[in-house]
Amino acid sequence: MENRLSLKGLPEKIIFDLGDGFRGENGRGDEISFTNFYMMKNHKPFFGVSGEFHFSRMSDERWEDEIIKMKMAGINIVSTYVFWIHHEEEEGVFDFSGRRNLRRFVELCQKHGLYVILRVGPFDHGEVRNGGIPDWMYGKPFEVRKINDGFLYYTKRLYTKIAEQVKGLFYKDNGPIIGVQIDNEYMHSSAPWEITTGISNEWVFGGDDGEKYMLTLKKLAADCGLLPVFYTCTGWGGAMAPDSMIPLWGGYSYRPWLFYSHKGEHPATEEYVYQDFHKNGYKCNYDFHPRYQPEDKPYSCCEMGGGMASGYYYRFRFPYKSVDAMANIKIASGCNFLGYYMYQGGSNPVGKHGTFLNEGQMPKISYDYQAALGEFGQVRESYQRTKTIHQFAESFGKRLCPLQTVLPDGASWIDPKDGETLRYAVRTDGEKGFLFVNNFQDHASMSEKKNQHIVLALDNEDIGFDISIATDENAILPFHFDMSGIDLHHATAQVITRIKSDDQETYVFLCPDGMEPSFTFEQGVAIDGKNGTASDNCYKAELKDGADLFAVKKGDTLIKILLISRELSDQMYSVDDSTLVFTKAALLKDENGLRIETTETENIIYKYPADSAEDGIFSRKCFYAEKKEIPITYKPVADNRYTISVPSDCLDGLKDARLQI
Repeated sequence: MENRLSLKGLPEKIIFDLGDGFRGENGRGDEISFTNFYMMKNHKPFFGVSGEFHFSRMSDERWEDEIIKMKMAGINIVSTYVFWIHHEEEEGVFDFSGRRNLRRFVELCQKHGLYVILRVGPFDHGEVRNGGIPDWMYGKPFEVRKINDGFLYYTKRLYTKIAEQVKGLFYKDNGPIIGVQIDNEYMHSSAPWEITTGISNEWVFGGDDGEKYMLTLKKLAADCGLLPVFYTCTGWGGAMAPDSMIPLWGGYSYRPWLFYSHKGEHPATEEYVYQDFHKNGYKCNYDFHPRYQPEDKPYSCCEMGGGMASGYYYRFRFPYKSVDAMANIKIASGCNFLGYYMYQGGSNPVGKHGTFLNEGQMPKISYDYQAALGEFGQVRESYQRTKTIHQFAESFGKRLCPLQTVLPDGASWIDPKDGETLRYAVRTDGEKGFLFVNNFQDHASMSEKKNQHIVLALDNEDIGFDISIATDENAILPFHFDMSGIDLHHATAQVITRIKSDDQETYVFLCPDGMEPSFTFEQGVAIDGKNGTASDNCYKAELKDGADLFAVKKGDTLIKILLISRELSDQMYSVDDSTLVFTKAALLKDENGLRIETTETENIIYKYPADSAEDGIFSRKCFYAEKKEIPITYKPVADNRYTISVPSDCLDGLKDARLQI
């Protein structure tokens, strides 16, 4: 089937600086700023990738390794709630020790080169008791989340304590904190007052003071010493988004809150239908109704569903392929700042007096969230797959950020239950860009797409893509992609990254599942490959043992292209600008070098480039870990309750032990 999309005569997108209210410098002369399209670092486009990690929901001895894992996955910003109830459970008694040690957490992010966004409340939600508001605030002689002397007094005290903890850690002080979020979903959402649940069933006030509330708290935060480069707020659901803040968006395709009080069938959502979130006057089925002109602010995210907690009357197994599919959709739809909630799972602390600090209908302790990294550091498929997209954004974000979205007619109105129509979109400047294809849909089945043909009509030529793609797969395909001066005309393979070793550049591509990989270059190149078939300026690649390596030469320029399978790309880590490592284990890099975290006794690790030509494409090494059997005894104490016993020395020689039930 042929699909045709014109890229001719595109309207010029005006990119402008957002001004001093969204700019900051540090003592080293570095600068962060924003245009209406994207974030900038030292006046160049910077593609932000934010992952949510709640420090108080994890034992502090685990923090550093999980921060490293996030960095290894391409996360460059850590966002975190500072839950008021976790720090002032008793009125006037603040606790910033142990797992609540905000300063140490931020310092660890700084140690590993990650920026930080603090979400300081006072209301957060986050499936925390009372949405983060302490119990003792219930019954005070004033309304919470409202402009009045009482609530502002306690909010100021909270903000002051937070500012004291992170003093000297803001970007202006050469620290990592670049952003501060004020409140959360103001005038859009709330949470139960848990002490009333089952009695009067009261809810925390949702707010009615409009933008004045947000601006009052923003000024209060600044006066207390919370001085980031920029302030943020949530934008969805009609939430208040003043002009002086960056509105952040999200997207959840698995929504337990729909079934807070009743059972039902979850609808297929619009989250996997391409949109244009950076176009004035844009209309669609999607819940996108900003209080500003879309082209005046960058479309940025903080709560893309990186997982979801099972709760209320909706219990489910989260499909991990949904996460990178959503990243694909968001980028194609104009997003230059990804943000996942959650990227790292956790465990709720227990209150000082035995009180559980969870929202009542959620698990009391576990906040695993089925996230990319589980509450005990488990590496999930979503971690492996998003890593690939993040490597692309890191390597080629400067090219991607200025490109505008172009959609086929009717693309944003596709019925989510329609599993047959090919879903695609383009980011382009009219001459070059990327073709995005998605074949994943929540709560509905997508057919495998075969023998589809997409024609991109440019001013001087048509570019044809022959597309086949497996169910639940997605892809980002380049056209007129500059490779060190060689023009890749188009390819049915997804570019991931670029490395340089011994003055030899290698461009790394992924073959999406179901796709037949081919590369078409400009005329006049010479192609040398062993696995595939070269013909003039074309190369039809063939994967053997999951990889194909070929060279392209034009004049004095020689580049290599490494094509790998989805399975291998899931295992790939960029450890520096010149080396790739492939392992099924979690790979961590710190000041002491590389190490793996594994549950296997035999661990095979591949390296590119190979140490010698005799090795083939990759060098291969095998590392062995001693297997330790841990005896477990258990006995029932009730029909649905057991006690489990393990030896006191069960962790000797191990980092962790996980019980599979």
